Amino acid sequence: MIHVSRSIVSALCLSAACLGAAAMFWTFGLLTEQSASAAPGEPVLIRSASKDIPGDSPHTEITPATAGQPADASDHPQALDALASADGTSGQREEPAKPQPTLADEAADPLQDLVAVADSNAPPAPVDDPEPEVKPEPVPELDWLTDYAEGMRLAAQEHRNLFLYFHEGEGNAARRAFESRTLTDPKVKEALVNLILVDLDMGATVKTRDKTVLLLKHPAFAEMLGRQGIAIVDMSHDKAPYYGYVVSTFPFTPGKFYRAEALSIILHLPPGTLTQRTMIYAVRVHPEGPASTEGQFYAVLADEANKHSTYQASITLQGHHQWDARFQRINAQLPGGAIAQEVVAESWPNEGLVEACVDCVQSWRQSPGHWGAVRERHPLFGYDIKRGRNGIWYATGIFGRR
Repeated sequence: MIHVSRSIVSALCLSAACLGAAAMFWTFGLLTEQSASAAPGEPVLIRSASKDIPGDSPHTEITPATAGQPADASDHPQALDALASADGTSGQREEPAKPQPTLADEAADPLQDLVAVADSNAPPAPVDDPEPEVKPEPVPELDWLTDYAEGMRLAAQEHRNLFLYFHEGEGNAARRAFESRTLTDPKVKEALVNLILVDLDMGATVKTRDKTVLLLKHPAFAEMLGRQGIAIVDMSHDKAPYYGYVVSTFPFTPGKFYRAEALSIILHLPPGTLTQRTMIYAVRVHPEGPASTEGQFYAVLADEANKHSTYQASITLQGHHQWDARFQRINAQLPGGAIAQEVVAESWPNEGLVEACVDCVQSWRQSPGHWGAVRERHPLFGYDIKRGRNGIWYATGIFGRR
């Protein structure tokens, strides 16, 4: 059964300045909010990448104790290629069983083997000026720390992002599969070698001003949902507002782990906040490969998406509110005559961040108008998502079209 997010009728706004008119397609939309930040000035080693909606208390909507558990990945078609079952199954919809071979098929297989053996005994054909053998680059070895504070210190010193891997005991099947299949992938290792890597068990702690707390219970890691998985702290963009903040949280769905392809997407997300990067991930992991995030993640559009998602979350109502005024303001800041276009969406209540982002993209997939915008490649783009006091996340995508 295909899971489709709850949505309301909304407008996909595409204005054409050259025609002096606006074209609207009545289609679906969706909304969201992000995790709460640590209190200003709190002397902890990490900070949360999100801000609360005015009037909301931190983490009252979604916490490891109160949030609804994310649905199994098989309920989200766009996540099927990202998660695999630890027991060796794919986590995807079940493929039809292969037909039993006929007698002709059974005879063909050993015959083909014989042909291959016969060919292998033939003398090699002469080759003129053979190309020199190119040896592949050696796969880098990864250095893992086991102390969070030491990782933070080294990451700040070397201006490298911090990659945290939270895991259960050695007997956990998802942990074993993630370590043996995903973390050993050559392309994953090539990307990880640029980060400071910290291997942490579920009981890892951090010292705050007056006490020691479990890392996974710290507000900065609320979207880990108390599970094993991976998180990234930005320590490489010291002038950015998200420096020192958690900018990625990807908890494992129980019994499953992230494939190498999904982790590679995570490791190549553009710099940004936790909610911005998770929305971009949800677009990129969709199996149809929508191209709206292939352009430049543009600061102006990212900021406008942040503001509009925050506004939707604050009034707990999805929509293209004040689009006419926003359209003019955005266009005035876009280079090369680019024209702004916007899509919005909302999640089911009480979902975790990753599930909410995935649901919003799937909701857009159900609407030809929205999907046309999300699928198309744009020179400039911005995405964000915020959570309202009602537990619903409100997503916004804004594109600069030419």
